[in-house]
Amino acid sequence: MLLDVAVSPDDRFVLTADRDEKIRVSWAAAPHSIESFCLGHTEFVSRIFVVPNHPELLLSSSGDRTLRLWEYRSGRELHCCPLTSLQEPAEPWSDKRFAVSRITYWSQEDCVALSCDGLPVVYIFQLDAAQRQLVPRQLLTFQHRVWDAAFEEGHGLWVLQDCQEDPLVLCRPVGGQWQSVPESAELKRVSAHVRVNWAMLEGCAGVDSGFSSLYKAACDNMTTYLKKKEERLKQQLEKRRRAPPPGPSGPTKRMKTGDLARGCSS
Repeated sequence: MLLDVAVSPDDRFVLTADRDEKIRVSWAAAPHSIESFCLGHTEFVSRIFVVPNHPELLLSSSGDRTLRLWEYRSGRELHCCPLTSLQEPAEPWSDKRFAVSRITYWSQEDCVALSCDGLPVVYIFQLDAAQRQLVPRQLLTFQHRVWDAAFEEGHGLWVLQDCQEDPLVLCRPVGGQWQSVPESAELKRVSAHVRVNWAMLEGCAGVDSGFSSLYKAACDNMTTYLKKKEERLKQQLEKRRRAPPPGPSGPTKRMKTGDLARGCSS
């Protein structure tokens, strides 16, 4: 099952992400010819993104709650960054399974933003292309669950949230930290346009994502076996307790007719 598709900037390669935890890099001219596999995720790969400023690099996200950086032509993993590195253990979703639904990139600062399925947050990372690594920067929290996010060069980060009265939030870096900007004419204009088309957005973006059905099914046969074994032992012990004790006070063994006759004749 394919979950996302990307094309290299030179149009030479087609990259596909699938449910089986892998990313395949194929030649566009001959898709049956595979250049490499990017292997490392432990759950389905939800999104992939070829970095425009660094066309040899690929970003990927997964149901395993990680963001990974690849040199995709060789299939080499350069860095793995857990999304949990930006969140506090006390957050209500800290132990919840979730997947990234959008990867967006700001070329001006090599900044990566991730929106996640059903969560009221956006994760911000910095791409250090020279060191071939991802640096966690900030976790933006919102009052409503985030439907989508996208950078607009020269303006900032637009965040679409599940709230008809306040559908959009515009964030910009201030002193090295991303913050929501005060109400502006531009924000009012775009928000008004979104409200007019709210019925369409609510119908498509408001539905639950299908990611929840893509996780591996856990099958712990040993736990079930041990539980049934314990129940059998308890039943056997209970039967022994209820059984009458052997001896004179217990039931006498029934004698056969022949044995009774021989006893009388003697």
